[in-house]
Amino acid sequence: MSLRVYRDVFPLAQVFTIARGSRTEAVVVRVEIERDGAIGRGECVPYARYGETVESVTREIDQLPSRITRETLQVALPPGAARNAVDCALWDLEARQTGIPAWQRAGLHHLRPELTAFTLSLDDPERMQQEAARQSHRPLLKIKLGGEGDVARIEAVRRGAPDSRIIVDANEGWTVEAYKELAPVLVRLGVEMVEQPFPAGEDDALRELERVLPVCADESCHDRTSLPDLEGKYDMINIKLDKTGGLTEALALKKQARAEGYRIMVGCMVGSSLAMAPAVLVAQGAEITDLDGPLLLASDREHGLRFDEQGVHPPPSALWG
Repeated sequence: MSLRVYRDVFPLAQVFTIARGSRTEAVVVRVEIERDGAIGRGECVPYARYGETVESVTREIDQLPSRITRETLQVALPPGAARNAVDCALWDLEARQTGIPAWQRAGLHHLRPELTAFTLSLDDPERMQQEAARQSHRPLLKIKLGGEGDVARIEAVRRGAPDSRIIVDANEGWTVEAYKELAPVLVRLGVEMVEQPFPAGEDDALRELERVLPVCADESCHDRTSLPDLEGKYDMINIKLDKTGGLTEALALKKQARAEGYRIMVGCMVGSSLAMAPAVLVAQGAEITDLDGPLLLASDREHGLRFDEQGVHPPPSALWG
């Protein structure tokens, strides 16, 4: 078995801004695992918020033993981007060697398109209203907030897209005072959910605050070990494969979170269709799907995912799985 690691760069269609900063390109790590003539592929997005870089992720992967399985991988690497790319490549490899699609191996009965959110990045209210108007044909918009002026921003977005469903993502950018100011405004404007209002590790206030709309854990939820600390604070969790460390743990997290009463959101970092493809399996039946990464790129990979009015479609076998 041989394992190869590549660095790929995808220019974005436009500048993408969240509370922590802006970017003009998506830099991803692609893994290829070859065994007996078959090649499996996976992709991850190293995330600085979690102390990851392309170099650090590559080092983690390069240190793996020459023969690795999905089972031994869960012990060999911690949850995170590096394990994600290798885990998804192994799922793809297994599908190609056995002829059994990944969705069947995951225990799913079928795959269907899932309606996905489209993300509007953080900007001044006027520009956000203009972008909302351009994207108002989309049924679900995810709005990046996280700073002074958020009331004006979300009101501008609602003016631009009066008929779209809206969810918001604060990216850990609010204080308790900001939450108290914004929550009734969000309810008045018909916002359906707020994602990660407070910094991870500093979110105990959610146990005392009235949650007038559902609150979703993103940075506060990585894998199954995160769940005990979420009790009484969150109504929903955002499952991202770059946080769980791959499809294997993502499926297990979804099952356990469901059993504990959480609603499910399946999200992504900004990457190509290769990164989104395995997440489509996790998104089956989720309350919210946010797998719009390829829509934010100037151009995607060959055999990319199909997006239309039904949402994001299952991956073609030429891409993954």
